[in-house]
Amino acid sequence: MSLKAFHLVFIIASTLLAFGFGTWALMNYASPHGVMWDLVWGVSGLVVGVALIVYEVYFLKKLKNVSYL
Repeated sequence: MSLKAFHLVFIIASTLLAFGFGTWALMNYASPHGVMWDLVWGVSGLVVGVALIVYEVYFLKKLKNVSYL
């Protein structure tokens, strides 16, 4: 597996983790025991997930001529 392929898999996994964490934190905020920090962490997780998608697009455009092998 090339460094490009590994990077692609790692960023996809990180994006899914960030969105999962953001969703979990927002669900905690919506519960009866939710606190303001849950909202902050939830929105932060979703923002990081979007930023990782933007970075992934930038990375793929930058290395479009490099093979995945």
